[in-house]
Amino acid sequence: QRQMCIRDRQYIVDYVYRRVPFYKKKFDEAGIHPSSIKTLDDLRLIPFTTKDDFRTNYPFGLFAVPLKEVVRIHSSSGTTGRPIVVGYTQKDVEVWEDLVARFIVAGGVTAEDIAQVSFGYGLFTGGFGLHYGLEKVGVTVIPASSGNTRKQVRLMKDFGVTVLIGTPSYALHIADAMKEEEIDPEKDLRLRAGLFGAEPWTENMRKRIEVELNIRAYDNYGLSEVIGPGVAGECSAQHGMHIFEDHFIPEIIDPKTGEPLPEGECGELVLTTLTKEALPVLRYRTGDITRIYREKCSCGRTMVKMDKPMGRTDDMLIIRGVNIFPSQVEEVLCSIE
Repeated sequence: QRQMCIRDRQYIVDYVYRRVPFYKKKFDEAGIHPSSIKTLDDLRLIPFTTKDDFRTNYPFGLFAVPLKEVVRIHSSSGTTGRPIVVGYTQKDVEVWEDLVARFIVAGGVTAEDIAQVSFGYGLFTGGFGLHYGLEKVGVTVIPASSGNTRKQVRLMKDFGVTVLIGTPSYALHIADAMKEEEIDPEKDLRLRAGLFGAEPWTENMRKRIEVELNIRAYDNYGLSEVIGPGVAGECSAQHGMHIFEDHFIPEIIDPKTGEPLPEGECGELVLTTLTKEALPVLRYRTGDITRIYREKCSCGRTMVKMDKPMGRTDDMLIIRGVNIFPSQVEEVLCSIE
């Protein structure tokens, strides 16, 4: 697999150098050429890609193919500036479906299930990403979208929904609505699993969701700039998310110095795509603080794992010399009745 990664890395570096003027300029300014990348250790020679690079090249400046080859466009909300715009070729969409299907299956979801997607449908990647991944597995999909919570609860009851898809915070909101409607998930519903993402959530929040909805709750990780949901996902062990290394190369760096850190140490996650056609990215700084590590997993999967992100490089607070992330405050609050 390591040799495969080196080969794919060399291909994707040459691909973006030839097709994306932004990357060619970056390489030339750094005094490197695609031929400079001979081993995985040479990764550190490549300049980082950042969120600002997406905004500077808005809307299609980072695309590696002409628009006539792009079959789908998604974007962020743009609440903090110009939105992040991403595109997919037909092959990209098919790869995306496969990647989402992986963590769906890893969470024990099968063609026998009925899944309710409570992500919003639109430019946000979550709704469509999960929808097509579920269909790939053969799951019956109810595209409920977000909002209208009482209707969400009614659909679960009437249609016999077994899997809930959405954000963890909305799952808790649905649980509150069930209490108001005097619906007991254990007695009145068939829910058994939930696949949640798109926002950080703690282990305490997971426990609360599992108790209040009578399900097993699984985490998954992705971001629009890289592909959307489908970068990594939890398996039945519920102990870390497997990163799909045949499509992404993960690194952990010191967020201050940019220097790579060894596996097992906590730092900023950096991702490189190996198979994207429309919008390949090299060494994208996600801003998410986590660690990656290898361990024998009870599910049998051997790909490297990542922890739930514990925070962001841009929301860390320093209080009396101690680094604090909002997710840590949430974990303490969730432990109090």
